[in-house]
Amino acid sequence: MEIEEMKALWSELSNQLEHQKKLTNEIIMKMTQERYSNRFKTLSTYETFGAIFCFAVFSLILFNITKLDTWYLMLCGIITLLFIGVLPIITLRLLRHIRQFNILNKNYKEVLIGFRRAKKNLLLLQRSAAYISFIILFTSSAVFAKIFGNKDFFLIDRGIKEYAVFAFAIVFVFFFSRWGYRAYGKVTQSAEDVLKELE
Repeated sequence: MEIEEMKALWSELSNQLEHQKKLTNEIIMKMTQERYSNRFKTLSTYETFGAIFCFAVFSLILFNITKLDTWYLMLCGIITLLFIGVLPIITLRLLRHIRQFNILNKNYKEVLIGFRRAKKNLLLLQRSAAYISFIILFTSSAVFAKIFGNKDFFLIDRGIKEYAVFAFAIVFVFFFSRWGYRAYGKVTQSAEDVLKELE
């Protein structure tokens, strides 16, 4: 075998090896993209069902808005409608954005910066929603007391039973919000760990 033939053979093998390496990198990136996206699948499912529930409650309040016959009950109704109408949409949008975050066409630094920005926004929304949910507990209680019982929540004489139920609701909202925020934290950290494997 002459030197020229060896050079040509070597060049061909080198090209094939380079092509194989490129294909392997593409496969790894696509698998990483899929693993990353799958981290948010369960959250997206829960949030979709939550959004459907919120929109059903939104419709219920909207159809009965005329029963809120004082300015403060109407205000409670509007606050509740805003919260349950807007929050699910924002949450689903942020989840879709972070879930569909494209890592294939970016370098490692761009991927991490973009992901951390999306993660920060998502967790900030969840933290804010946790605090706002205590306000919504009061406003929605006033709305539902009027819609279902034709009672003014703010003028009802309450006994120990009512206060106990309300205290239980506050504790439930606290722990549920904390559990939800931690779940988001775990999922986003897990997704970030997947991305760090690219380094």
